[in-house]
Amino acid sequence: MGKVLVTGAMGNVGRYVAQYLISNGQSVVVAGKTLDALKQRYGDTARAVLLDFTNQATFAAALSDVDRVFIMRPPHIGDPKVFEHFIDALKATGNIQLVSFLSLIGIEHNPIPPHYKIEKYIEKFGLPYCHIRPSFFMQNISGVHAFEIKHFDRITIPVKQALTSFIDAEDIGELTASVLSNPSKHQNTAYAITGSQALDYNEVAEILSAELGRKITYANPKPRTAKQYWIEVRGLPKGYCHVMSMLYLMTRMGTAKKVTTTFETVMAKKPQTFRQFVQKNLAAWQDSGDG
Repeated sequence: MGKVLVTGAMGNVGRYVAQYLISNGQSVVVAGKTLDALKQRYGDTARAVLLDFTNQATFAAALSDVDRVFIMRPPHIGDPKVFEHFIDALKATGNIQLVSFLSLIGIEHNPIPPHYKIEKYIEKFGLPYCHIRPSFFMQNISGVHAFEIKHFDRITIPVKQALTSFIDAEDIGELTASVLSNPSKHQNTAYAITGSQALDYNEVAEILSAELGRKITYANPKPRTAKQYWIEVRGLPKGYCHVMSMLYLMTRMGTAKKVTTTFETVMAKKPQTFRQFVQKNLAAWQDSGDG
């Protein structure tokens, strides 16, 4: 077989996809916009290439000898049409055995987020695909939302008491690597993957409180207040906040509560629990003076 191209190889999921592909003995090409950072992280375990979805001149080198691809939509690219040229370039190689796109759970019923149209582009161009449709990443709690937990002991997410079937990005990466290592077994499929339980944010706060040894509360802000706070106080990019608001509005409506057994079926083991994730990542919510 040829090489596997991993886009977003510095990101939450992409780095685990690359890591598990390498440990599976696959030949990997890691792609991103910062070549030095890729080389520093992967060394000689993978070939590092520049790839910019908005610059067609970067496609040919990235796709050289590639027959499988993991596509991750960069958060700052909200327009799905940007991906048409790249997907067209994939088709033109004539070599692609599988395209695995990091999508969203329930996207097949929701044409509004960009992921829906990207899935449709891949299918329209006739490429063999395996859409990966995870629920919310546990890493959202240790990443973008860690700030309020770390400094103010509160979770600032606008979903009321809605349930979320969180999954660890490491589990997403491991499953995706398994899929890309065995492309013929997974062609033209879509996997909705979740953790083994759905939690509301009061339960999330309870788990964080127990593991961190201090009281964490769920602020439960209104959607408009949360979006304004992210933009004006946190200074997060408006486009990113718009997509995040849209996804949390969906969650508020109950779209993230579904629990599937897909991970267990494909991987023959259970996904990691949120408590296990917190125990692995305590430093994300602790001030340096907390030990």
